[in-house]
Amino acid sequence: MASTDGRLRELRLRSTQAPADAYAAARARAVRPQLADFAGALPFGLDGFQREACEALEDGHGVLVCAPTGAGKTVVGEFAVHLALAQGLKCFYTTPIKALSNQKYADLVERYGASAVGLLTGDSSVNGDAQVVVMTTEVLRNMIYAGSSALEHLGYVVMDEVHYLADRFRGAVWEEVILQLPEHVSLVSLSATVSNAEEFGDWLVAVRGDTSVVVDEVRPVPLWQHMFVGTRLFDLFAEKAGELKVDPELLRQTRELSRQDQMASWTSGRGRGRGAPRGRGGMRPPSRVTVIDRLDRAGLLPAITFVFSRAGCDAAVGQCVRAGLRLTSEADVGEIRRIVEKHTGDLPQADLGVLRYWEWREALERGIAAHHAGMLPAFKETVEELFVRGLVRCVFATETLALGINMPARTVVLEKLVKYNGEAHVDLTPGEYTQLTGRAGRRGIDVEGHAVVVWAPGVDPEHVAGLASTRTYPLRSSFRADYNMTINLVERLGIERGRELLEQSFGQFQADRSVVGLARRIEKNTEALAGYAEAMQCHLGDFSEYARLRRQVSDRERSLRRLGSAERRQEVTESLLELRPGDVIAVPGGKRAGLAVVLEPPGHADDPRPLVLTEERWAGRLSAADFPAAVKVLGRMRLPKRVDHRTPRVRRDLASSLRNTGIVAPAPPRKRDRGGAGDDAELLALRRALRNHPCHGCDDREAHARWGERYARLERDTAQLREKVRATTHSLARGFDRIRALLGERGYLAGSDGAEVTEHGKRLSRLWGESDLLAAECLRHGLWDALTPEELAAVASALVYESRRDNAPVPRVPAGAVTEVLGETVRLWSGLAEDERRHKIDRTREPDLGFAWPIHRWARGESLAQVLEAADRNGQELSAGDFVRWARMVLDLLEQIASVGRGTPVGRTAAQAAGAVRRGVVAAGVG
Repeated sequence: MASTDGRLRELRLRSTQAPADAYAAARARAVRPQLADFAGALPFGLDGFQREACEALEDGHGVLVCAPTGAGKTVVGEFAVHLALAQGLKCFYTTPIKALSNQKYADLVERYGASAVGLLTGDSSVNGDAQVVVMTTEVLRNMIYAGSSALEHLGYVVMDEVHYLADRFRGAVWEEVILQLPEHVSLVSLSATVSNAEEFGDWLVAVRGDTSVVVDEVRPVPLWQHMFVGTRLFDLFAEKAGELKVDPELLRQTRELSRQDQMASWTSGRGRGRGAPRGRGGMRPPSRVTVIDRLDRAGLLPAITFVFSRAGCDAAVGQCVRAGLRLTSEADVGEIRRIVEKHTGDLPQADLGVLRYWEWREALERGIAAHHAGMLPAFKETVEELFVRGLVRCVFATETLALGINMPARTVVLEKLVKYNGEAHVDLTPGEYTQLTGRAGRRGIDVEGHAVVVWAPGVDPEHVAGLASTRTYPLRSSFRADYNMTINLVERLGIERGRELLEQSFGQFQADRSVVGLARRIEKNTEALAGYAEAMQCHLGDFSEYARLRRQVSDRERSLRRLGSAERRQEVTESLLELRPGDVIAVPGGKRAGLAVVLEPPGHADDPRPLVLTEERWAGRLSAADFPAAVKVLGRMRLPKRVDHRTPRVRRDLASSLRNTGIVAPAPPRKRDRGGAGDDAELLALRRALRNHPCHGCDDREAHARWGERYARLERDTAQLREKVRATTHSLARGFDRIRALLGERGYLAGSDGAEVTEHGKRLSRLWGESDLLAAECLRHGLWDALTPEELAAVASALVYESRRDNAPVPRVPAGAVTEVLGETVRLWSGLAEDERRHKIDRTREPDLGFAWPIHRWARGESLAQVLEAADRNGQELSAGDFVRWARMVLDLLEQIASVGRGTPVGRTAAQAAGAVRRGVVAAGVG
């Protein structure tokens, strides 16, 4: 310590001659030697937020870093790796997706060597005992629950893209890890910019201890916003009187084109109807080839064009290739082929045709590619490397590319501002717009990035400006207990500590903070109620009691009116159903009042609507709403055999005949007592009590009553607020208790308090997935015991597969045992869903049989071409990439079954099934 102080004193003596920044740098080296070593090896200087976060980390604090995409947050995570290696501790670097894990693993291996770094994902297991291990967040969660020895000597955990905890399907995993990591582990949380970073930081301090929150909102590379209109590239904003406004010329141009398009649509006869195609009148959006060519000439490539459709991405690549677009040189082609071979060399030659390998490679050699979840993993990894190296200069991608993968571009193009969210087409949110356009601008390469929206009729530049300007993106927890979490918490921590842990979650933290605001409103309401009660005091008696009697009278009258209305409607409906053609009735009021003859019977029993003709020659259908009381038949008249009521002459003759029948319409009924309830005994008693109350004679009765009505309204509102507080407080723990109750009923928990985990429960604790309890139920009932490997693969697929379309065709299912067991599985699910409804638990997803036939064929040894061809014949949209993705998910479940059933027949069958699935393209690239 003395030597350090001496060096600092020496620096101070020399500070009059040395620049201030040199002094600060020297002080940092003296106080934080690890940061000095780390920064010295970087090819660039640290930004202020990076240095602040790294200093906090070396000082022993946890850190939360919130910064825009591309700002360099991962430098802080890499410093945690450096610290761990220097201190002889382990560091786990977690990411939300396998592609990002693979990318970060490659980066760290390049820096520290293959012996120091490992990789653990659902697909790969490489050097898992290394000092630094990159993994998906689920892998770390599973380690914690399993009490893995790999957690020994763990010093640092980096949670990259920690804002994923808002994901409705997977977000809970991040909170599980944060809450259950040992206290001595330093947590490095890296997040995109969120508007409630301080709130998230406060929670981290509450559950993890000392945590420094570092927020940086400045993009390292400025982003320019543009709109592509026709063949022109406009700036979205223009400076006017010192302020940025939407470019007036852009507004004028787009409004004129919209007007021309609307006029062209009208004159073409399509009008503005629902079937009229947009942009097919006076103006068509520019072609993709036109956009890319224009960007190339402007020096704005490489570019990522976001197309919210896998098929759209593939079609865009095809359009560019057919148009002859080439963005590469001859020298680039050889390097592209070398990288393609590196990633795809182990793919079976027999499958290259069905994978459309040659077309894909040709597009790459032209510098053009697609990137989406339906692609083969090896293809996606190839595209990612080629793009980073600048060999692919145009990528058409779905929004999954924006989720953490390091693929920045000079320009990002958005073809549309609407996407399909799985249920409906919805507008992009400001947060989504910012995340997508955040890919534009490569740090250290570009001096500025560019976001381009392709204009089409219906796109408003001012709306785009709003998306680009909004900076409010709150992070919201999606945390809730599920079956696997519940059983693991009970087993590891016990019931009370498990409930306490849930109440420490960010979800409950946010809920409880919202309760603070509700509590303040309740407090204010309570004060106001006291004032209202004072204002309605009466010298003759208890006016609150009198006000209560008034409300009871009003409520009873309203109830009787509703009852009378329902009875009246039933009477009218029954009378209408009895009408026959030729019956003469009276229409009681309105323009149609008078006699009418029935031309056609009423029809539907629930809503009878007879066709009638009135004396005034009006013909149409009447309903129960047209009659205050049951319809009476006043007489009959003869009708012609065929009555065409649409013909004026027929209507005139029939109306004349109706008037000549001599039938007279009765006088309208006298208005009934309010609701027809004047003789209701309960209402009479309430009215009598009201009249006999002392306050009934008060001269200020109505003034007091107005305060009483305000009091009653506010009292109802306050009761609703109290109910909301009750429902919010301890809500996660109550969900935990409901799940425990269901698990106790089904034999996964035992004991009087449900604190004992049974053998079935221990099996459930090692099954991970959306349908974990259903899988455990299938094992418990022995449904899978007699299946062959390929049959088990087919049945297991129903628990992981999810059709992309609600209107997917009825899937073909292998006959015999598979059909029978799938039927039993669906019956099990139905009973489980009923229990979940009874316990008010989110329902387990229904088994989806759509992948059973493809995976059955694959597991019995058929080729990829045969499997995809059979799927196509069945009307399934199944690309090679989709097949591999779902097959690997089935493989993961089979391996779980093999693990929990080790030594049993079903465990051995699952292991054999996993071996049958793990081959060819499914095994390619899997460690």
